[in-house]
Amino acid sequence: MGSEKQGFIWLSALLFLNIFVLSTADVHYYEFSLQESTFTKLCSTKIILTVNGSFPGPEIRVRRGDTVVVNVHNQANYAVSLDWEGVEDTIDGSNNTIQPGENFTYNIELGDEIGTLRWHATSAWAAATVHGAFVILPVANKDYPFPAPTSDQTIILGEWFREELTEANQTIAPGSADAYTINGYPGETYGCSNDTTFEMQVDYQGLYLVRVINAVANETMLFDIERHRLTIVGQNGTYTNRSFTSSLTLAPGQVIDVLLCPNQNVGRYYITARSSSGRHITNGILRYTTTTTSF
Repeated sequence: MGSEKQGFIWLSALLFLNIFVLSTADVHYYEFSLQESTFTKLCSTKIILTVNGSFPGPEIRVRRGDTVVVNVHNQANYAVSLDWEGVEDTIDGSNNTIQPGENFTYNIELGDEIGTLRWHATSAWAAATVHGAFVILPVANKDYPFPAPTSDQTIILGEWFREELTEANQTIAPGSADAYTINGYPGETYGCSNDTTFEMQVDYQGLYLVRVINAVANETMLFDIERHRLTIVGQNGTYTNRSFTSSLTLAPGQVIDVLLCPNQNVGRYYITARSSSGRHITNGILRYTTTTTSF
């Protein structure tokens, strides 16, 4: 009888915990509009497929266990479907193709996912510009399993093609990119004075959670920040044991979360992304906004 009573108590506690978790979970609504937009990079202008007119696309930011409702309106000329890396099993209609002029609603019920994932178009050509971060924060009032960051920054390594997306080539895997980008910016290495460089501003001895996503389809990318060490704390929607490195190697589609503690002299330092094949290199800037403390 004692064991049955104990089992009942454990079952009651588990049910209470589940009810508590469900009661604290939120529902988040996002509106995605697939549309063609004009962008100028590498000193030439072209039309690309975007979500809400931005490249990269909008970031989804929720908490562990939340429900995410994404209503997608296809205002472009091509049928498109979206892929939600790492959460496919919790999505209603995850393989749905949205025809031009139609819309579809993805219902995503998160479970144990935590950290950073990504979403993107399933077509290889469309995915070059239709992609974004899927950030899953800890449950409210729950600590990180590592020192709490003072801020966080998403960095998406992307690619840029001079060739335009057309109905004829949208189902064909793209060839070699003409440039790589950091959060959509090619930087200063491609010889076009009009190209903008990504800049991340930091405070001396702050602690930043940097979410690095490799959205380049067919290239392993190498990432580093000049004279700064990185602490790896997560990969692909899960926390990991902490490890220390001066650079990251990201396979296509891979996501790595790192802690960055700016502890160098005041100034600016290069953020560098290059392909393992050595085909292209792109730079961003890490800029200190405060100096070292004087005693």
